[in-house]
Order: sequence, then structure tokens, then C-alpha cells
Amino acid sequence: MNFAYSEKSLELQARLNDFMDAHVVPRIGQWQQEVSAGIYPVSFMDDLKALAKEEGLWNLFLPGLHDDEPGTRLTNLEYAPLAEIMGRVSWASEVFNCNAPDTGNMELLHLCATPEQRERWLLPLLNGEIRSAFAMTEPDVASSDATNIQTLIRRDGDDYVINGRKWFITNAAHPQCDFLIVMGKTDPDADTRRQQSMVIVPMNTPGVQVVRNISVMHHVSPEGHNEIVLRDVRVPVSNLLGEEGSGFALAQARLGPGRIHHCMRSIGAAELALQLMLDRIQERKTFGRFLYQHGSTAERVAESRLQIEQARLLVLKAAWMIDELGAKAARKEISMIKAVVPRMQEQVIDRAIQSFGAMGLSPDTPLADLWINARALRLADGPDEVHLRSIARMELKQAQERVGHTSRYMTPKQ
Repeated sequence: MNFAYSEKSLELQARLNDFMDAHVVPRIGQWQQEVSAGIYPVSFMDDLKALAKEEGLWNLFLPGLHDDEPGTRLTNLEYAPLAEIMGRVSWASEVFNCNAPDTGNMELLHLCATPEQRERWLLPLLNGEIRSAFAMTEPDVASSDATNIQTLIRRDGDDYVINGRKWFITNAAHPQCDFLIVMGKTDPDADTRRQQSMVIVPMNTPGVQVVRNISVMHHVSPEGHNEIVLRDVRVPVSNLLGEEGSGFALAQARLGPGRIHHCMRSIGAAELALQLMLDRIQERKTFGRFLYQHGSTAERVAESRLQIEQARLLVLKAAWMIDELGAKAARKEISMIKAVVPRMQEQVIDRAIQSFGAMGLSPDTPLADLWINARALRLADGPDEVHLRSIARMELKQAQERVGHTSRYMTPKQ
């Protein structure tokens, strides 16, 4: 396994760091002020997006781009460190058209969109002209198991009629959100994993009602984590993504690279938290000594560095496996990073908050928001328990395949 970054990736990392320092970080305060005042999208976003596109820092995540599609064609391993750099600022990925859930939706559309769907939805997304949302999770079932989805998609002549309720649908409150990709059941009597399909639903379709933007631990995201009701929503059959019954498989395909993106952004957030902590402990004294001179603080620094490096290596391994062997071969590693990284992020940020004291709980640092994002990520894309269960099942299967091979290490009975 070779995790060394390519020359292309290293060059883009340098350019991206320069762009972040020059154009993104200086606008953090303005972003917060405008969002607090109800201005969204913020006034400078279009200008930053145009500049990022002009500088070739655009659609960095999609390796299979066609010649007429804007972007860089990076592998998952090449893109991973760029996602980490963006992860230092929660809204930065939008500047480069690398923001979830649009990235996952672009991957889905790139995988199976018809020519008409490509022209209507994929190309505007790739160009950053519109935004989108992915509507899978529901309030009344454990949506981490996609087979539980209750939303019904019924065929009626040349249309589908959709009824259901979705929630925590990221991006649905964005004024530029143009469409949803809705997952529901087209055949409740089929095999468990062939009941679901995905359908493209324009946001302005009659019957689509955004009920509320759900706050996360009292934190309200401007793009929204929305509850949406779909009442007799009618769309043409041509809006079907892929084929009927392929929804479960498409959902799994969408999650592999997306989890690399999430986890590397989380590592970027954890790295920022550690750097803030290091600055803090060198300038603040308690009981006549700098914080770093206290043994417990030094141990917290060391533990944070250990966790970040271990997590990063595991994510890079998963990215390498997806690139070289495919997402199916990397299933265990993908589950592992999804369980490991958010917990690491949460712990590293918690240590940083402790070093800042009361300021760490305030909006004067990004730590409180970073911690909330880390805690939420332990539920997003499947809770920890789901991934731990998957890892254990794969481990047990491998153990069953090598039954007897380890018995020679046991002491023979007398």
C-alpha cells in the first residue's frame, strides 16, 4: 500500500492552502455576521466560487469526470488531504463545489443519469449554479437500515406519485436548492433490498412541503437539516434514477467516497482544534505555570496527536482501497473510519475546549460548533452501532473461514 500523495495532489494542496489563507479564513467573521443577520447565501460566496473555478480549485472530488465537465479528476487518495484542508472551516467546501450532499448527488447522477437528467441536473450542479438535497432518512423508522424506509413511490401511468415524510435533510433550506433525490419504496413486496428506488423531485413540485429547519443541539444551520412532507407529489417516470429496485444499491454506492470526504474534513477540524489548543496552552498560565507545563495538559496534546495520526492513516488506507480495489472491497475499512473518526474528532475538540476554559464554550472560538458537528456525525450516515455491527460481522465471517488455523497456537491439553 502506498499512501504517498501524488505531485498533482501536493501542488493542489499548496494552492488550496494559499486560497484558504487569502480568501476564506479572513471572511469567517463576515460569514457569521451575515448568517446571524439572516443573509444567506452570504454576499461574497458567488465571488469566491468564481475565483476558485478560475484558479482550477473546482470539483476536486470526482475522478470520473468527462472532458466536457469541469473539475480535476482526482482519485480518492489525492482528494483526501484537500478535504482535510477544507474541513478547518465548516462552509469552505461550498467555495470549491465540494460540499455535501451535492458531492454525493453528483456522484449518483454521474453514475446513472440519463442524457436528459445529465443536462437538467448534473451539469448545473457541476457548474455550481444550483444546489441539491438527498432525502432518505425518516422520523418514524431507523433509517440507518435503508430497508426500513416507508415513503411510497407509486406508479400512475407516466408519473410516480410520492407520499412520505423525511427529516434531517441537509441543504433543503438553501435558497438555491433545486431538487431532491428521494428514496422510497416502489415495490414493498419485492426482495428486501429490491423494494427501494430513487426519484428526482424538483423542490417546486406541488406537494413538497418544508416543515421546519431542525436545530442540532440548538445550533441552526442556514442550509438546513429539514423535515419535509411529500403529499401526493407527482413527477414523471423519466425522473427515476437508475432502475426500479436499485435504490438500496445506489445508496450504498453513494456512501463510500462520501465517507472519505466526511472523515477527512473531520480530521481537518480536529487538526485545527489541536493547533488552537497548542497556541492557548503556550500563552495562558495557571498557578504560576504555563498550561503546557502541567503534566495533564501535555498528555492531552500527545493523546490528540496520536489519535489524529491513527485516524488519518486509516482513512487514507480506505481511500487507497476504494481507488485500487473498489468500494466493495473496502467495506470494512469504510465502516471503520466512520466509527473511528467522529469519536476521535469529538475527543480532540473536547480537550481543546478544556484548555480554553469558558471561552471554549463561547462563539469566540470555533470549538463549540466543531464539537457539535463531531457529535452529529456519530449519527449521520449511520450511527456508530451500525458500523461496529458491520465490522464485527465481517470479522466473524473471516474467523469462520479460518477455523482450525489458530488452534496450533493453543497449549495442547494434557
